[in-house]
Amino acid sequence: MFENFYASLETGVHNVSGFIWGGEWGGEQVLPVGPIAVILLGTGLYFMLRLGGRPLLRFIPALVEVWKGRKGNGDPAAITPFQALSTALSGQVGTGNIVGVATALTLGGPGAIFWMWVTAIFGMALAFAESSLAIKYREIDEYGRINGGPMYYIKKGLGKNWTWLAAIFCVGTLFSATATGGMIQANSLTANIHSAFSDGGIGIPLWVLGLILAGLVFAVIVGGIKSIGRVAGSLVPTMAALYIIACIVILLLNLQYIPGAFGMIFSSAFGLNQAAGGLAGYAVLSAIRFGVARGLFSNEAGQGSAPIAHAASQMKNPAKQGEIAMIGVFIDTMVLCTMTALVILTAEGSWATAAQFKEWAGETTTHMWMAEGHNPATLTNQAFTDAVPGPVGGWLVTLCLALFAFTTIIGWSYYAEQAVTFLVGEWATKPFRYIWVIIIFIGAMAEVNIVWLFGDIANASMALPNLLAILLLSGVVYGIHKANGDPETADGDSLIEDLRIKETPAE
Repeated sequence: MFENFYASLETGVHNVSGFIWGGEWGGEQVLPVGPIAVILLGTGLYFMLRLGGRPLLRFIPALVEVWKGRKGNGDPAAITPFQALSTALSGQVGTGNIVGVATALTLGGPGAIFWMWVTAIFGMALAFAESSLAIKYREIDEYGRINGGPMYYIKKGLGKNWTWLAAIFCVGTLFSATATGGMIQANSLTANIHSAFSDGGIGIPLWVLGLILAGLVFAVIVGGIKSIGRVAGSLVPTMAALYIIACIVILLLNLQYIPGAFGMIFSSAFGLNQAAGGLAGYAVLSAIRFGVARGLFSNEAGQGSAPIAHAASQMKNPAKQGEIAMIGVFIDTMVLCTMTALVILTAEGSWATAAQFKEWAGETTTHMWMAEGHNPATLTNQAFTDAVPGPVGGWLVTLCLALFAFTTIIGWSYYAEQAVTFLVGEWATKPFRYIWVIIIFIGAMAEVNIVWLFGDIANASMALPNLLAILLLSGVVYGIHKANGDPETADGDSLIEDLRIKETPAE
């Protein structure tokens, strides 16, 4: 009976996920592309045009703002702009950068990476819109804490009549936090560490790893956003640098295959290779579907999670923090995801012989991502293992995945906490932190295949109300863009004028 229920639930979730992201239902193509892909890319394109290409034109100045944001203004109740970016990145940089890219490649072909890039470029405009609104409409509660994010710019920007939309977003946030930000991350982390130690002949029970993880998470989140910001500000740059260096070393060892990898990405994105036999018969629509879905899963642009972190920044200027938020999307997808994709596409392995690669790289070699029946969850790990002699490659991915997953868990704990605060009240803040630790412990040991199935639906449940809100507030975003055209001199309007609020022991 339970098996029948699970099978029915799995089918239903597959159908819903397939429809909203790929326009499929029951294996049949109902729409050319999924509605959420159209809405996400369409909204991103709209803001890119409305903002006059600001994410591209102001990219270098935004990098400068990130560097300046390391110092902050000393406000004891908020975190520095750099820590806000690191906290947002802690939620963005996770298994999506390792497992998500492998899944996109496996299901959508190399062309999916191109559509991840498109999602990221337009996503930078979305990041500016939602994070600048988060600064403009944030609040200070009775305990002196800063609260902000889509639920607040919905309530304050659109009015109390739209509170229902804010509530829907908060429910979606809790849904997504539990599924993708908590249990999946905890399960991936403990499973990889357990596997790594098992391969070395050391057996550690999952419940022990789960207990250790829960304890580490609690040690960070018990201090609130200030503690999360400090840890994220230290861990995120370190783990990103470690991963990038490792990828660069592997790519240098496979330098001759990189032009072919880019050739596969672009040709597969537009179906050009299919006329010549293809690399696996991947359709353009599949590349769009899985590229956009995995892109959102990774960089979260338009989903509404990152602006919750950016709202806690000491920055008073909405445009400046919006530009800092843009850099988070770029780092996550254009840098980290691209590095992962290139490693997978160029790493040689024994899984499959790919004669088709001769067309691009000038020789026949073996590239594991083309093999049928392999597990996307272990594909990146296998690529690093095969590319780096000895056990170093596998352990490196395990370490990076552990750091990525851990920072995602602490980042999403704050997002969920803010959603609970909005729905229930400030009194629920501390009890929720204990609940979150229990969720992590359960996720570390439980079978979460069914949770993975809910991942894309959970992301959409946040993205849709948030995208609707920023579209309705697009005039405000445009006003911020125009009034803060020179972020060096403009302070904007309707800001929280005094963030030097009283210190309290409330955290």
